[in-house]
Amino acid sequence: MREIKSKKNNIFKKFFIKICRFFGVELIDQSNFSIPTSNKSMDDTLSVPGKKSITLPMGKIDITRPVKSLNIILRTCMSVNMLTQSKKRIFERDKEEYTKRTLVSLISSIHYAKDFFKDVKFKVHIIDHNSSKNQINYIKKILEQSNLNFEILNLKFEEFSNLIENINEEKKEVTNNQKSNMSNIHQSLVLSKEVCKDLTYFVEDDYIHEKNSLAEMLFAYEKIASLTKKELIICPTDYPFLYNQNESTRIFLGDKKHWRQIDQTLCTFLTSKKIIDRYWDQIISMCKFEHYPFEKPLHNIYKKELCISPIPSLAIHFTNINSIYGLSPNVDWKRLWDENSS
Repeated sequence: MREIKSKKNNIFKKFFIKICRFFGVELIDQSNFSIPTSNKSMDDTLSVPGKKSITLPMGKIDITRPVKSLNIILRTCMSVNMLTQSKKRIFERDKEEYTKRTLVSLISSIHYAKDFFKDVKFKVHIIDHNSSKNQINYIKKILEQSNLNFEILNLKFEEFSNLIENINEEKKEVTNNQKSNMSNIHQSLVLSKEVCKDLTYFVEDDYIHEKNSLAEMLFAYEKIASLTKKELIICPTDYPFLYNQNESTRIFLGDKKHWRQIDQTLCTFLTSKKIIDRYWDQIISMCKFEHYPFEKPLHNIYKKELCISPIPSLAIHFTNINSIYGLSPNVDWKRLWDENSS
Protein backbone atom coordinates (compact mmCIF):
# COMPACT_ATOMS: atom_id res chain seq x y z
CA MET A 1 0.00 0.00 0.00
CA ARG A 2 1.47 3.38 -1.00
CA GLU A 3 2.33 5.84 1.74
CA ILE A 4 0.44 9.13 1.47
CA LYS A 5 2.59 12.08 2.48
CA SER A 6 1.13 15.30 3.77
CA LYS A 7 1.74 18.28 1.49
CA LYS A 8 1.45 20.51 4.52
CA ASN A 9 4.31 18.66 6.27
CA ASN A 10 6.47 18.79 3.12
CA ILE A 11 5.96 22.55 2.80
CA PHE A 12 6.83 23.05 6.46
CA LYS A 13 9.92 20.85 6.07
CA LYS A 14 11.18 22.79 3.05
CA PHE A 15 10.60 26.09 4.83
CA PHE A 16 12.40 24.85 7.95
CA ILE A 17 15.39 23.71 5.85
CA LYS A 18 15.62 27.16 4.22
CA ILE A 19 15.59 28.83 7.65
CA CYS A 20 18.37 26.53 8.87
CA ARG A 21 20.46 27.25 5.77
CA PHE A 22 20.01 30.99 6.31
CA PHE A 23 21.36 30.75 9.86
CA GLY A 24 24.11 28.29 8.92
CA VAL A 25 22.60 25.41 10.91
CA GLU A 26 23.01 21.85 9.61
CA LEU A 27 20.15 19.36 9.87
CA ILE A 28 20.72 15.60 10.01
CA ASP A 29 18.07 13.12 8.92
CA GLN A 30 19.31 10.04 10.75
CA SER A 31 16.60 7.87 9.18
CA ASN A 32 18.37 7.93 5.81
CA PHE A 33 21.85 9.30 6.70
CA SER A 34 21.30 12.51 4.77
CA ILE A 35 21.88 16.20 5.49
CA PRO A 36 19.03 18.05 3.74
CA THR A 37 20.50 21.51 4.40
CA SER A 38 23.58 20.58 2.31
CA ASN A 39 22.03 17.99 -0.03
CA LYS A 40 24.74 15.57 1.09
CA SER A 41 25.07 12.13 2.60
CA MET A 42 26.59 11.78 6.06
CA ASP A 43 29.43 9.83 4.36
CA ASP A 44 30.34 12.82 2.16
CA THR A 45 32.89 15.49 3.03
CA LEU A 46 30.82 18.01 4.95
CA SER A 47 33.51 20.61 5.63
CA VAL A 48 33.62 23.80 3.58
CA PRO A 49 37.23 24.94 2.95
CA GLY A 50 38.02 28.33 4.40
CA LYS A 51 34.69 28.55 6.24
CA LYS A 52 33.82 25.61 8.47
CA SER A 53 34.96 22.15 9.48
CA ILE A 54 32.22 19.62 10.16
CA THR A 55 32.93 16.20 11.62
CA LEU A 56 30.05 14.06 12.88
CA PRO A 57 29.11 13.83 15.67
CA MET A 58 31.46 16.60 16.90
CA GLY A 59 29.68 19.41 15.08
CA LYS A 60 31.04 22.55 13.42
CA ILE A 61 34.27 24.48 13.89
CA ASP A 62 34.58 27.90 12.25
CA ILE A 63 37.75 28.21 10.17
CA THR A 64 39.80 31.23 11.21
CA ARG A 65 42.96 30.13 9.39
CA PRO A 66 42.03 29.41 5.74
CA VAL A 67 44.55 28.03 3.26
CA LYS A 68 45.22 30.38 0.35
CA SER A 69 47.88 28.63 -1.72
CA LEU A 70 50.01 25.50 -1.84
CA ASN A 71 53.41 25.26 -3.51
CA ILE A 72 54.63 21.68 -3.91
CA ILE A 73 58.41 21.38 -4.24
CA LEU A 74 59.48 17.93 -5.40
CA ARG A 75 63.18 17.09 -5.15
CA THR A 76 64.27 14.57 -7.78
CA CYS A 77 67.45 12.65 -8.53
CA MET A 78 66.82 9.64 -10.74
CA SER A 79 70.51 8.79 -11.09
CA VAL A 80 70.92 7.70 -7.44
CA ASN A 81 69.02 4.65 -6.26
CA MET A 82 69.47 5.01 -2.49
CA LEU A 83 71.09 7.88 -0.63
CA THR A 84 73.01 6.13 2.15
CA GLN A 85 72.54 2.38 1.69
CA SER A 86 73.02 -0.25 -1.00
CA LYS A 87 69.88 -2.26 -0.22
CA LYS A 88 67.18 -2.39 -2.87
CA ARG A 89 63.76 -0.80 -2.50
CA ILE A 90 60.56 -2.78 -2.29
CA PHE A 91 59.56 -4.04 -5.79
CA GLU A 92 63.26 -3.65 -6.78
CA ARG A 93 62.72 -1.23 -9.66
CA ASP A 94 64.97 1.54 -11.01
CA LYS A 95 64.81 4.83 -9.13
CA GLU A 96 63.07 6.64 -11.98
CA GLU A 97 60.03 4.36 -11.58
CA TYR A 98 59.55 5.52 -7.98
CA THR A 99 59.95 9.14 -9.06
CA LYS A 100 57.37 8.81 -11.82
CA ARG A 101 54.84 7.14 -9.53
CA THR A 102 55.46 9.78 -6.88
CA LEU A 103 54.65 12.49 -9.42
CA VAL A 104 51.59 10.67 -10.77
CA SER A 105 50.25 10.25 -7.24
CA LEU A 106 50.84 13.93 -6.44
CA ILE A 107 49.04 15.05 -9.61
CA SER A 108 46.08 12.81 -8.81
CA SER A 109 46.00 14.15 -5.26
CA ILE A 110 46.17 17.78 -6.44
CA HIS A 111 43.21 17.31 -8.78
CA TYR A 112 41.24 15.65 -6.00
CA ALA A 113 42.04 18.51 -3.61
CA LYS A 114 41.10 21.12 -6.22
CA ASP A 115 37.55 19.75 -6.26
CA PHE A 116 37.20 20.94 -2.65
CA PHE A 117 39.69 23.80 -2.37
CA LYS A 118 38.51 25.71 -5.43
CA ASP A 119 39.99 29.05 -4.31
CA VAL A 120 43.43 27.65 -3.39
CA LYS A 121 46.25 28.21 -5.90
CA PHE A 122 48.39 25.13 -6.56
CA LYS A 123 51.78 25.02 -8.24
CA VAL A 124 54.31 22.19 -8.70
CA HIS A 125 58.04 22.92 -8.68
CA ILE A 126 60.61 20.24 -9.48
CA ILE A 127 64.27 20.69 -8.58
CA ASP A 128 66.27 17.98 -10.30
CA HIS A 129 69.87 16.84 -10.07
CA ASN A 130 71.62 14.62 -12.62
CA SER A 131 68.59 12.96 -14.19
CA SER A 132 68.95 12.22 -17.89
CA LYS A 133 67.39 14.36 -20.59
CA ASN A 134 64.98 11.55 -21.50
CA GLN A 135 63.92 11.18 -17.88
CA ILE A 136 63.26 14.90 -17.53
CA ASN A 137 61.33 14.98 -20.80
CA TYR A 138 59.12 12.16 -19.56
CA ILE A 139 58.45 14.02 -16.30
CA LYS A 140 57.68 17.18 -18.28
CA LYS A 141 55.23 15.25 -20.47
CA ILE A 142 53.36 13.96 -17.41
CA LEU A 143 53.10 17.49 -16.03
CA GLU A 144 51.97 19.00 -19.34
CA GLN A 145 49.17 16.44 -19.57
CA SER A 146 48.06 17.32 -16.04
CA ASN A 147 47.12 20.93 -16.95
CA LEU A 148 48.70 22.09 -13.69
CA ASN A 149 50.90 25.12 -13.17
CA PHE A 150 54.48 23.83 -12.94
CA GLU A 151 58.17 24.51 -13.45
CA ILE A 152 61.24 22.27 -13.67
CA LEU A 153 64.54 23.62 -12.35
CA ASN A 154 68.05 22.25 -12.30
CA LEU A 155 69.85 22.01 -8.98
CA LYS A 156 72.53 24.68 -8.57
CA PHE A 157 74.81 22.11 -7.02
CA GLU A 158 78.07 24.03 -6.94
CA GLU A 159 76.45 27.14 -5.51
CA PHE A 160 74.92 25.31 -2.55
CA SER A 161 77.45 22.50 -2.05
CA ASN A 162 80.18 25.08 -1.43
CA LEU A 163 78.29 26.10 1.71
CA ILE A 164 78.45 22.58 3.20
CA GLU A 165 81.03 21.66 5.82
CA ASN A 166 83.02 18.62 4.70
CA ILE A 167 83.04 16.89 8.10
CA ASN A 168 79.76 15.95 9.74
CA GLU A 169 78.65 15.63 13.36
CA GLU A 170 79.96 12.07 13.51
CA LYS A 171 83.40 13.33 12.47
CA LYS A 172 83.04 11.61 9.10
CA GLU A 173 83.42 13.05 5.62
CA VAL A 174 80.17 14.09 3.99
CA THR A 175 79.48 11.99 0.87
CA ASN A 176 78.77 13.51 -2.53
CA ASN A 177 75.29 11.97 -2.50
CA GLN A 178 74.57 13.62 0.81
CA LYS A 179 75.89 16.95 -0.46
CA SER A 180 73.52 16.65 -3.41
CA ASN A 181 70.64 15.98 -1.05
CA MET A 182 71.56 18.87 1.25
CA SER A 183 71.97 21.22 -1.70
CA ASN A 184 68.57 20.28 -3.08
CA ILE A 185 66.91 20.86 0.28
CA HIS A 186 68.68 24.22 0.52
CA GLN A 187 67.53 25.34 -2.93
CA SER A 188 64.00 24.14 -2.13
CA LEU A 189 63.91 26.26 1.01
CA VAL A 190 65.24 29.32 -0.82
CA LEU A 191 62.65 28.80 -3.58
CA SER A 192 59.90 28.53 -1.00
CA LYS A 193 61.01 31.73 0.69
CA GLU A 194 60.98 33.54 -2.67
CA VAL A 195 57.67 32.31 -4.14
CA CYS A 196 55.53 30.85 -1.38
CA LYS A 197 52.73 33.07 -0.04
CA ASP A 198 51.14 30.52 2.30
CA LEU A 199 51.87 26.76 2.49
CA THR A 200 54.74 24.76 1.01
CA TYR A 201 54.91 20.99 0.75
CA PHE A 202 58.52 19.77 0.56
CA VAL A 203 58.58 16.21 -0.78
CA GLU A 204 61.15 13.63 -1.83
CA ASP A 205 60.78 11.58 -5.00
CA ASP A 206 60.03 8.21 -3.41
CA TYR A 207 56.79 9.05 -1.57
CA ILE A 208 53.69 7.67 -3.26
CA HIS A 209 50.50 9.41 -2.11
CA GLU A 210 46.93 8.36 -1.56
CA LYS A 211 44.49 10.21 -3.82
CA ASN A 212 42.96 12.07 -0.87
CA SER A 213 46.27 12.90 0.81
CA LEU A 214 46.56 16.62 -0.02
CA ALA A 215 42.87 17.30 0.62
CA GLU A 216 43.13 15.63 4.03
CA MET A 217 46.30 17.59 4.83
CA LEU A 218 44.70 20.91 3.89
CA PHE A 219 41.47 20.15 5.78
CA ALA A 220 43.56 19.19 8.82
CA TYR A 221 45.70 22.32 8.55
CA GLU A 222 42.68 24.63 8.46
CA LYS A 223 40.89 22.85 11.30
CA ILE A 224 43.79 22.31 13.71
CA ALA A 225 45.40 25.70 13.09
CA SER A 226 42.01 27.31 13.74
CA LEU A 227 41.64 25.33 16.98
CA THR A 228 45.15 25.97 18.29
CA LYS A 229 45.49 29.50 16.87
CA LYS A 230 48.99 28.52 15.68
CA GLU A 231 50.76 27.53 12.48
CA LEU A 232 51.87 23.91 12.30
CA ILE A 233 53.87 21.27 10.45
CA ILE A 234 52.23 18.28 8.78
CA CYS A 235 54.06 15.07 7.94
CA PRO A 236 52.00 12.91 5.53
CA THR A 237 53.66 9.65 6.54
CA ASP A 238 53.08 7.30 9.45
CA TYR A 239 56.70 6.19 9.85
CA PRO A 240 57.44 2.80 11.49
CA PHE A 241 60.20 4.27 13.68
CA LEU A 242 57.64 6.41 15.51
CA TYR A 243 56.30 3.23 17.11
CA ASN A 244 59.66 2.42 18.69
CA GLN A 245 59.18 5.21 21.20
CA ASN A 246 57.20 4.84 24.38
CA GLU A 247 56.08 8.45 24.60
CA SER A 248 52.81 10.24 25.26
CA THR A 249 51.17 12.15 22.42
CA ARG A 250 48.13 14.28 21.55
CA ILE A 251 45.40 13.08 19.19
CA PHE A 252 43.53 15.40 16.83
CA LEU A 253 40.47 14.69 14.71
CA GLY A 254 40.83 15.81 11.11
CA ASP A 255 38.26 15.54 8.32
CA LYS A 256 38.50 11.79 7.64
CA LYS A 257 41.67 10.94 9.57
CA HIS A 258 43.05 10.90 13.06
CA TRP A 259 46.28 12.83 13.57
CA ARG A 260 48.83 12.53 16.34
CA GLN A 261 51.53 14.87 17.55
CA ILE A 262 55.05 13.70 16.73
CA ASP A 263 58.49 15.12 17.43
CA GLN A 264 60.46 13.59 14.54
CA THR A 265 60.14 13.47 10.75
CA LEU A 266 62.29 13.02 7.70
CA CYS A 267 62.51 15.81 5.11
CA THR A 268 59.05 15.42 3.57
CA PHE A 269 56.67 17.79 5.31
CA LEU A 270 54.18 20.62 4.78
CA THR A 271 54.33 23.91 6.62
CA SER A 272 53.65 27.62 6.32
CA LYS A 273 55.67 30.60 5.22
CA LYS A 274 55.41 31.94 8.78
CA ILE A 275 57.10 28.84 10.22
CA ILE A 276 59.85 28.93 7.59
CA ASP A 277 60.53 32.63 8.19
CA ARG A 278 60.42 32.21 11.98
CA TYR A 279 62.99 29.37 12.01
CA TRP A 280 64.95 30.20 8.88
CA ASP A 281 68.42 30.01 10.42
CA GLN A 282 67.69 26.70 12.16
CA ILE A 283 66.22 25.09 9.06
CA ILE A 284 69.05 26.29 6.82
CA SER A 285 71.63 24.89 9.27
CA MET A 286 70.45 21.43 8.18
CA CYS A 287 71.72 22.23 4.68
CA LYS A 288 75.14 23.48 5.74
CA PHE A 289 76.19 20.93 8.33
CA GLU A 290 75.28 17.24 8.40
CA HIS A 291 73.79 16.67 11.83
CA TYR A 292 73.12 13.34 13.47
CA PRO A 293 70.36 12.56 12.99
CA PHE A 294 70.26 14.58 9.81
CA GLU A 295 66.90 16.15 10.66
CA LYS A 296 67.95 17.30 14.16
CA PRO A 297 67.26 21.02 13.43
CA LEU A 298 63.69 20.10 12.43
CA HIS A 299 63.24 18.02 15.57
CA ASN A 300 64.32 20.97 17.69
CA ILE A 301 61.64 23.09 16.01
CA TYR A 302 59.03 20.44 16.81
CA LYS A 303 59.74 21.00 20.50
CA LYS A 304 58.24 24.47 20.07
CA GLU A 305 55.76 24.03 17.22
CA LEU A 306 53.04 21.43 16.66
CA CYS A 307 53.95 18.69 14.17
CA ILE A 308 51.40 16.00 13.31
CA SER A 309 51.17 12.85 11.20
CA PRO A 310 48.14 10.78 10.10
CA ILE A 311 46.96 7.37 11.27
CA PRO A 312 46.96 5.44 8.98
CA SER A 313 49.41 6.96 6.52
CA LEU A 314 48.54 9.25 3.61
CA ALA A 315 51.86 8.79 1.80
CA ILE A 316 54.23 5.83 1.80
CA HIS A 317 58.01 6.14 1.75
CA PHE A 318 58.94 3.43 -0.75
CA THR A 319 62.33 2.38 0.54
CA ASN A 320 63.73 -1.00 1.65
CA ILE A 321 61.10 -3.23 3.24
CA ASN A 322 63.16 -3.59 6.44
CA SER A 323 63.79 0.12 6.90
CA ILE A 324 62.21 1.67 9.99
CA TYR A 325 62.08 4.94 7.98
CA GLY A 326 60.02 3.44 5.20
CA LEU A 327 56.85 1.46 4.66
CA SER A 328 54.01 2.53 6.93
CA PRO A 329 52.00 -0.14 8.77
CA ASN A 330 48.40 -1.14 7.99
CA VAL A 331 48.47 0.14 4.40
CA ASP A 332 48.14 -1.85 1.16
CA TRP A 333 51.52 -0.99 -0.40
CA LYS A 334 50.92 -3.03 -3.57
CA ARG A 335 47.58 -1.33 -4.22
CA LEU A 336 49.12 2.12 -3.91
CA TRP A 337 52.01 1.12 -6.19
CA ASP A 338 49.68 -0.29 -8.86
CA GLU A 339 47.25 2.66 -8.76
CA ASN A 340 49.98 5.14 -9.64
CA SER A 341 51.57 3.52 -12.64
CA SER A 342 52.85 6.06 -15.16
